[in-house]
Amino acid sequence: MKLNVFALIVTVLFAASAQAERVLVIMKDQASFNKAHMAYKMKGSYAAKGIDLGVQSQAVGQLEDSLANLNTLIVNASSDAQVEKLKANPAVAYVEKEIFHEAPAPVKGFLGQKQQSQKLGQKTPWGIHAVKATEAWSKAKRGSGARVLVLDTGIDAAHPSLKANFEAGKDFTDASDGSDYTDHVGHGTHVAGTIAGSLDKTGFTGVAPKAKILAGRVCSEQGCSNVAIAQGINWGIQEKVDVISMSLGGAWSTPAERNAVAAADRAGITVVAASGNNGTNRVSYPAALPTVIAVGAVDSSLKKADFSQYGPELAVVAPGVAVVSSVPMGTGRESSVSVSNGQKDVKVASSTFQGAKEVLTPETNVLVPAGLGKVEDFAKADVKGKFALISRGEINFSEKVKNAIKAGAVGAIIYNNAPGLIQGALTDDGSVLPIGVFMIEQAVGQELLRVIGTGKEVSATLQTVATDYAAFDGTSMATPHVSGVVALMKAANKALTGAQVKEILKRTATPLSPNSANELGAGIVNAEAAVQAAIDAK
Repeated sequence: MKLNVFALIVTVLFAASAQAERVLVIMKDQASFNKAHMAYKMKGSYAAKGIDLGVQSQAVGQLEDSLANLNTLIVNASSDAQVEKLKANPAVAYVEKEIFHEAPAPVKGFLGQKQQSQKLGQKTPWGIHAVKATEAWSKAKRGSGARVLVLDTGIDAAHPSLKANFEAGKDFTDASDGSDYTDHVGHGTHVAGTIAGSLDKTGFTGVAPKAKILAGRVCSEQGCSNVAIAQGINWGIQEKVDVISMSLGGAWSTPAERNAVAAADRAGITVVAASGNNGTNRVSYPAALPTVIAVGAVDSSLKKADFSQYGPELAVVAPGVAVVSSVPMGTGRESSVSVSNGQKDVKVASSTFQGAKEVLTPETNVLVPAGLGKVEDFAKADVKGKFALISRGEINFSEKVKNAIKAGAVGAIIYNNAPGLIQGALTDDGSVLPIGVFMIEQAVGQELLRVIGTGKEVSATLQTVATDYAAFDGTSMATPHVSGVVALMKAANKALTGAQVKEILKRTATPLSPNSANELGAGIVNAEAAVQAAIDAK
């Protein structure tokens, strides 16, 4: 005899599940799901009464959750046999085991002392102006009334740039009560700051600084679970958010994830997702799904970032290189370099490198020129116990620094061979070199060489300062720019559907080239034009 849906759910409620595996069970129709959902809601009273329906021998697991907006159950199944029984039930459309996509990891940079945009304030991230967010603020009430759900690694809700706009958070990474959505990675906090960081006196701001943020922690150390993603989207539908921002993904999506994204679209929610960071001509999922807005990344010159994935599904691009935003308090790093010729100390613009020692206590030492940092340059320079002053060029940074270490240098300053500052990594395996390495601007380095050439001794003080902000790279950083623009659009016109939002974003984007293979989608998102089009659509 086939197990009916009510009996199925009751056995789910009572069955033990040692070493359980979470599975998503999508029901065939609303009526079947409603019976299951009611049983889930009443499981406490059923357990108290000890009802025995005579089907205990057909146990199929323990019910963990019921996702009312997705017609989906989450079941802890203790064996493959239980999973097969779930699949065989006529009320069940699909059963999907829990899998994990790779967790989003921040591509970290370090803050320098010089920002590329000074229009709004000293600390205004360059991307805010690149997407013309400030020009849209007056017509969109700076995003007031819009609500954005960030599905990511969690959030530091107490961060000074986020606490005013933070509304609610929930953890979906395990079967706990969901109350601990702490961001141990920094990725989710960074994304949230770009979307809706409050405008402060330094000029730091998100794209929509009056929008509200909800945070769903769906990614843990294991990765981003399809079960957690489904739960997070279900929560977003329940909360009637305007936007779901997903700076996560992989090479494929599961049926349950596709079902959840489609349900969000039917509920009028716009889903924005990252195109991926492998640099290939294939957009990752969920960004590649038809109702999702797929976002690629450009740098401050509006050139495609090397890592940004692209393809026919790519909708628009946004700033994704050296994007400054909030991180869990105290986990950011800012470089500090001061130079002195014995008469006065001058703080100069600087950056530092991943893989270099963090100089948390200031270190002061004499600067010794070491040319381009080649072995033959160090043979002519006595840098032992001192800081090496090295020009960028000809050989890579890591080789320059390794040569400096072999020569006995206890720190290194690399001056650029072109205007501005750059960031990078000195190691590719996560290891840390034993000395601090900092970059200064070309003109500063050349002036230091000139002064040293006159016979004066020049010293430098190096420090890595703990801060609440950091610069990250990735399509993960481009995505929240677009999510913030969508929040502005929804603040201006709540009635917009997801399809309308996507069409407007593409139509109003500023085209970029070369774009022969849709590497840049419709172009860089334009908040000013998009908000005006949203208003015109009323």
